[in-house]
Amino acid sequence: MNIDQNLISRITAEVMARVQQQGNHGSGNSGIFNTIDEAVSAAHTAQKQLRKLTIEKREGLISAMREAAYASAAMLAEMAVQESGMGRVSDKVLKNQLAARNTPGTEDLRTEAWSGDTGLTLIEMGPFGVIGAITPTTNPSETVISNCIGMIAAGNSVVFSPHPTAKNTSLTAIRLLNEAIIKAGGPANLLTAVAEPSLAATNAMMVHPQINMLVATGGPAVVKAVMSSGKKAIGAGAGNPPVIVDESANIERAARDIMAGCSFDNNLPCIAEKEAIVVSAVADRLITFMQKYGGYLISGQDIERLERVILTEKEELAASGCTEKPKKTFGVNKNFVGKDAKYIIKQIGIDVPDDIRVIICETAADHPFVLEELMMPVLPVIRVRNVEEAIQLAVSVEHGNRHTAVMHSQSVDNLTRFAKAVETTIFVKNAPSYAGIGVGGEGFTTFTIAGPTGEGLTSARSFTRQRRCVLVDALSIV
Repeated sequence: MNIDQNLISRITAEVMARVQQQGNHGSGNSGIFNTIDEAVSAAHTAQKQLRKLTIEKREGLISAMREAAYASAAMLAEMAVQESGMGRVSDKVLKNQLAARNTPGTEDLRTEAWSGDTGLTLIEMGPFGVIGAITPTTNPSETVISNCIGMIAAGNSVVFSPHPTAKNTSLTAIRLLNEAIIKAGGPANLLTAVAEPSLAATNAMMVHPQINMLVATGGPAVVKAVMSSGKKAIGAGAGNPPVIVDESANIERAARDIMAGCSFDNNLPCIAEKEAIVVSAVADRLITFMQKYGGYLISGQDIERLERVILTEKEELAASGCTEKPKKTFGVNKNFVGKDAKYIIKQIGIDVPDDIRVIICETAADHPFVLEELMMPVLPVIRVRNVEEAIQLAVSVEHGNRHTAVMHSQSVDNLTRFAKAVETTIFVKNAPSYAGIGVGGEGFTTFTIAGPTGEGLTSARSFTRQRRCVLVDALSIV
């Protein structure tokens, strides 16, 4: 995508200067404030005003937000890559556009009714009030756009706590969406945040008495924090999605789809294929086709050299006491999260063409590349004897996150067995992983996939509380 870097940088600087200026003066229109108390108070006032609007008017605000987000998709994508140093601009543009167009609005709020001899009962979905939303550095504008549409459709206002490493992108998205709301005749400050997001600000937001609900999209620590808050919480946590390829699969299509899904936004999405488990009978063919569709195969010492680059290593004492020999544990080197495959492999002295999207390598099942969620375009391939062994291993390395799993197979029985065994929120069959959020597949889009708390792919209804209205001995006309 041809985007003028100087122009984007100038626009970004101008937008953020306005955001900072308005925030420093406590101005309501930008939604950016100096303190959590100011941000929550403004959102609380705005939510009361939103409640007075009709559903039709609320949908009008959402339409304005969709248009603003879609029009700003490229700018926000470029900002995110420049600020965080992660991902691919073209893929982030698509994600922003998808969030703008494919996130459900007020149509997601469906009323249920029971009518009988004793009258009429309605079940409707009411807002929680003010939602505290924690957003990640991996999807800094996409999550904001998707959450804003769904949460306002449900009648709430939102106080955001963006990840500090992508704060400018998130704050710019918040400001742009607030401007769209105001221009459409809605109240100011339906979306707020503090100008300097931090852990302290996030903690203050979580315990604030006027925050009625918490929604966290991020790693295990932040999800655990909101689940321990004592408030209604939605937690969208980590994943380590396995993809299985059995002997019945269309091998070339499987290779193409796996490369596409694994490389999407440089593997930042938690839904992306993180390890491939392949029945041995078709493994050689699959790897050959992976190389055709953008994979670069490394082996032997090159794998060991790559380990030293993208993993961190530390020693931990065994639990039974200090006298035992320390054991080695591994983590992910965050400097390479979301980086291009070409950049990563250059660190071990290998130059590859620009069309290389994924580094592939064969490993054992217990290799750190398999067990850790790398979030970079490095795909370990593990050979297994049969589909039974593949399913057993895939369930193990998914770590019980119940997030996403993928399978390429023409056997309905095998697909069914894996789906039942892995119990993930998203299960994609014979397609790239991103089909699970509506890219090339049916269904709505979200970037808050709540496995830990069970809501699944969140939408407007996820951010409501059920309300029951009962009228006895009336309005039953049968």
